[in-house]
Amino acid sequence: MNRIFTFILQGLIAVLPLGLTVYFIYWLFTFMEELAKPLLLSLIPIPFYFPGLGILASVVVLVLIGIVVNLYGIRYLVKLGDRLLEKIPVVKSVYSTIQDIVTVFNITNKKDDLRSVVSIDMGNNIHLIGFVTGVAAGKKLFAEEDKVGVYLPMSYQIGGFTVYVEQNRLTRLDISVEEAMRMAITAGVKAKKRS
Repeated sequence: MNRIFTFILQGLIAVLPLGLTVYFIYWLFTFMEELAKPLLLSLIPIPFYFPGLGILASVVVLVLIGIVVNLYGIRYLVKLGDRLLEKIPVVKSVYSTIQDIVTVFNITNKKDDLRSVVSIDMGNNIHLIGFVTGVAAGKKLFAEEDKVGVYLPMSYQIGGFTVYVEQNRLTRLDISVEEAMRMAITAGVKAKKRS
């Protein structure tokens, strides 16, 4: 009986990551299709519609939005909209939190100080992996000290802590944010070997 349970568990471990990934992609594509379909059917005749057109239209719209928000005048309007949303009491909390999370893990962000993967020396030869997120906040909160905000994710759950640490206790690590986050969240169980 224990052997059967072991095989079931091994099968689940083998299938679950792939299954959840496929399900998430399926859900995302279905959501995009269902969102765009009514709009497309109001713009084009039914015979011209085919499954997948909603996904294609969604991708095209996202590309166009990406191009438009990079235009000089539009960037100003986006910043103005940001400031307006940050003045609405309940909305500002949710909006600011989501915006901060997106900013930290934005793969197109070229600012190294927002995407630095670091190791914090905790003493006694103990190191924690973190992400530099608050250079400006560190300067504001601790003007006399050379501290930066570092986000420390917790393993096996969503959450973490932001600590303010002196820069001389930080060592920059030469790994991507995605790889470091995966290692931190999974407690390094499946770290890839460096070649």
